[in-house]
Amino acid sequence: MASSLPILTFHTLDDRGSVISFPPGLFRRGLARLREHGYRTVSLLEAVACLREGSPFPERSVVITFDDGSRSVYDEAFTVLQQYEMSATIFLTVGGRGPGGQSDRRPSPQGGSMLGWQEIRDLQVCGMEFGAHTLTHPDLTRLPAERIEEEVCNSKAIIEDALGTPVTCFAYPYGRYDARSYAIVRKHFVAACSDRLGLVTVKSDPHALERVDAYYLRSDWLFGLMLTRWFPRYVRMRSVPRRVRRAVYWRPG
Repeated sequence: MASSLPILTFHTLDDRGSVISFPPGLFRRGLARLREHGYRTVSLLEAVACLREGSPFPERSVVITFDDGSRSVYDEAFTVLQQYEMSATIFLTVGGRGPGGQSDRRPSPQGGSMLGWQEIRDLQVCGMEFGAHTLTHPDLTRLPAERIEEEVCNSKAIIEDALGTPVTCFAYPYGRYDARSYAIVRKHFVAACSDRLGLVTVKSDPHALERVDAYYLRSDWLFGLMLTRWFPRYVRMRSVPRRVRRAVYWRPG
């Protein structure tokens, strides 16, 4: 059993080279290497259950998450995840309405094509887990309390209505939260992911979980660090400048 667990964060799988892009070929090779070395995925809820019970995490396990709900999750990631018998948690930004209307495809918060509701249902049938990521992807720390409640709770309700299942996980847009948004999310969700760069341990807060952004794994060599004892040290090293940038930039509203 393991004392720590990586939650990997992806956004879109493409070769554009933006800060939220991850090369599809590297994604395929990376998951193949994990599988070859005996790694498996656990769901975010399984990981949180271990955390709440104070029990170790399964050995050689990882949680895979996607923020926003890019169409590339269906076009690029889905087949690879199925091939290696892996699963993922997908946090959806849903817009101001649910399925129906002129387009079944959800609006994009940052450009690019997004998952349609039928594709989301197909992914759900095949074991993918879905969480909420607000309506319009705002920085929650900049909103008044009533808007925070609307963004958080209405996104949860839309997904639950569309999929017919409880939505118990949340990801803060940009990973940012303050005392007000944290309290609202904690009231309505079992777990939430933040922008804290790190591995989940027994000391982790279930409503401000650490993750490892795929931006820091964008080469075969860096992705391969996950298979070594140096990975926790690498993540700690990369977290230092990120904490400094957050301290300078982030001013809760």
